[in-house]
Amino acid sequence: MKPASLRLFYAAAVFAVLLPGWSLAAEKSAGESAKARWERYEPEFKGFAEADQKQAPVKGGILFVGSSIFRKWTTVAEQMAPMPVLNRAFGGSRTGDQLARFDQVVLPYAPKVIVYYCGSNDIKAGTVTEDPAAIFARFREFSERVRRVQPATRIIFVSSTRSPDRVERWEHVDHYNALARAYCAATAGHTFVDVNPALVDANGHPRLDLYIADKLHFHPPAYVEFTRIIKPVLERVWSEVNDASPRS
Repeated sequence: MKPASLRLFYAAAVFAVLLPGWSLAAEKSAGESAKARWERYEPEFKGFAEADQKQAPVKGGILFVGSSIFRKWTTVAEQMAPMPVLNRAFGGSRTGDQLARFDQVVLPYAPKVIVYYCGSNDIKAGTVTEDPAAIFARFREFSERVRRVQPATRIIFVSSTRSPDRVERWEHVDHYNALARAYCAATAGHTFVDVNPALVDANGHPRLDLYIADKLHFHPPAYVEFTRIIKPVLERVWSEVNDASPRS
């Protein structure tokens, strides 16, 4: 065997020996990460379960899902009234968490409409921003999963915000939003809503008066702006799904 071929042989042998260990380590790391993330969210899910026990939600309503931008919208049910809105967003969540908790967040409520806000935490995570296409792919998987179990359910995607705390990643925010906008335009039963125009002044600068100190989350007036933009769209979609529902 020639020296070059011999080196390749030995390299392949070493790789074959080490690969199972690397794979097991990667699986262990992923498992530990999933466990840690569940421990973070578990108290919120216990709260959801307790709320459902006290007052069982009516199935077939409107479900808000996503991360803390929605979780902190504590007045959303009142601001969207009289439409039946249930908020099941959980703070700090990423698009992968929405998939991991899909059976707990979506299935029990059988919503006719889902309003989705998630992805901005994915964009901020890590020292290097993940490819927005990969983040979008997880939203698409969420969408496809909804369509498999409830084909008639409508999805409203609310744009990720160009928050002042991540100016250096606005390009990634814009890319993610553009992918979601195009997908919603091309996919039946999907609607894209952009809230970013309400969050800037006449010069296109962020309205810092809407943000709390972390420059990510909002004061209540921001949710008034959200309501102004989202509610008319939701009213139209809600009317459409109910007009399309069979009547006895």
